[in-house]
Amino acid sequence: MLTNQLGIFNRVISKNSSALFKQSGNKIFQRLNSTKVNESFSWQEYFKLKKQKNFINFGASSITGLGGVLITLGAIANIEFDEKPMFGFDPVIVLSTTVILGGGIGYLFGPTFGSSLFKLSNRRILHQFNKRDQQFLARIKDKRVDPSSQSFSNPVPDYYGEKIYSLNDYKQWLRDCNAFRRKAKEFL
Repeated sequence: MLTNQLGIFNRVISKNSSALFKQSGNKIFQRLNSTKVNESFSWQEYFKLKKQKNFINFGASSITGLGGVLITLGAIANIEFDEKPMFGFDPVIVLSTTVILGGGIGYLFGPTFGSSLFKLSNRRILHQFNKRDQQFLARIKDKRVDPSSQSFSNPVPDYYGEKIYSLNDYKQWLRDCNAFRRKAKEFL
């Protein structure tokens, strides 16, 4: 009789716990869906985030470049050198070139860390930012000029649209592209 009561008790607990788990799982799912940002992600917000991303990447590049210089200097500090040439050059020139190369390599690693930091800080709207970025790059690709007719007096305006940080910049870029096309047509 006791085992029969324990069996009933176990069945009641398992039914209630699965129902409770389903309810709490639905609440968590609803909470995740309710954190969606407004579907209207304007171009001004996109350009603001694009500028922020470039600023973060530049800052991260500066920090990693300085880190590369410091690491290289730390490694060079342990080297004993005489007045003998290194690789056929003066040792001061070789060591200073090594420090500069270490800083340059560190600078190149900056955007990797900067992009990760940007993604972490803006993960709520990152999906919308990426959609706008694809739209922006498609517009740039459609509207940009053919660089085969460039010259010193008629340079190509910002081929990849890297300097566009506002709608006014975009409009100016379009005007520059039209002026380039007109000059290329008139002078060729």
